[in-house]
Amino acid sequence: MSRIALYPGSFDPVTNGHLDVVRHAVALCDKLVVAIGIHPGKKPLFTTEERLAMVRTVFEPVARQAGCEFDCTTYDNLTVTSAQQVGATIMIRGLRDGTDLDYEMQIAGMNETMAPTIHTVFVPASVGVRPITATLVRQIAAMGGDVSAFVPPEVAASLKSKLAG
Repeated sequence: MSRIALYPGSFDPVTNGHLDVVRHAVALCDKLVVAIGIHPGKKPLFTTEERLAMVRTVFEPVARQAGCEFDCTTYDNLTVTSAQQVGATIMIRGLRDGTDLDYEMQIAGMNETMAPTIHTVFVPASVGVRPITATLVRQIAAMGGDVSAFVPPEVAASLKSKLAG
């Protein structure tokens, strides 16, 4: 039986923090599915297609190098439902600090009640990426700041292009 893990998020944009989580996650499963949440009330900077492309470009080589199968998808329902739909038994969640832990513990408890066969695995952020959030990256980039320390090079180029137009 293969271990399938779901790593959900908005990935708007993909950050070095997300990449850090993926580097750890591919060692924990045979297949990693990155799922981009689509929420009608939110207005992301990048389109769904652009985010899927970023996810593939940045994460797929990491998974391949680790010998882990990779896929990405979108979802607009409960995250735990999406995990069930792809056959995942592991839900990957990154943690930057205690605030993340408090919030994620509540979600993990609710998910466990709804789907007892899906186990949440918390991946603590490496020291160098703990302060990175996609929200801060978008704000810095929108104000003309250099985000190259916070995102992969392909994403920095996408941000520059997106905000120039």
